[in-house]
Amino acid sequence: MALRFGILVFPGSNCDHDTEHVVANVFSQEARLIWHKEEALGDVDVVIVPGGFSYGDYLRSGAIAQFSPIMQDVVRFANDGGLVMGICNGFQILCESGLLPGTLLRNDSLRFACRWTHIRTEQTSTPFTSAATPGQVLRIPIAHGEGQYMADEDTLDALEANNQVVFRYCTADGEVTPAANPNGSARNIAGIRNAAGNVLGMMPHPERCAEAALGSEDGAVIFESLLKGTEVAA
Repeated sequence: MALRFGILVFPGSNCDHDTEHVVANVFSQEARLIWHKEEALGDVDVVIVPGGFSYGDYLRSGAIAQFSPIMQDVVRFANDGGLVMGICNGFQILCESGLLPGTLLRNDSLRFACRWTHIRTEQTSTPFTSAATPGQVLRIPIAHGEGQYMADEDTLDALEANNQVVFRYCTADGEVTPAANPNGSARNIAGIRNAAGNVLGMMPHPERCAEAALGSEDGAVIFESLLKGTEVAA
């Protein structure tokens, strides 16, 4: 039985159809685009909040999108244990909505970063990474101007202690170094999950590298993990 994916669409989303393509055409799952003014997700198994520039990134990235009618039901869905993944702008929206701790600030270079990066898989006991191997390095592109993940030291320590850091920027060999960090994120963090383990936010774009024709299939492991149906680890 195919999983039912709900993919949110905001004014300014630009990765919604990319995500829909991967879900429907690469992995043969059910994909439905959900407009931001809808008030209910409907019958879905997974919600993806895609990348882009929701509401033109006015005020700050994700700040306005959190108030869209659909987000109330996304919060309900997540609090009920539903799987939610935010990619790039989606990560920013999940932080603004309180589903994930911390915030995303402007890149330390003060420039938009659009290039390939490497990220190391820190946790495989999640529904989003169960098909990966511990420490597996993925080659995945980024495209963001506000991707610097930041939180206070107590929050960062709690993320580490609770195994909530899912991805870190690294070299091709898996070494976590300052040079491998494309935006100045605290502790090279590229993706985190919530304490319950059912909500993931990541800045790199797995939907842009799930097919060989795009230069890397490493992003496919994220979608393969969701299809495995691994139970959420607390």
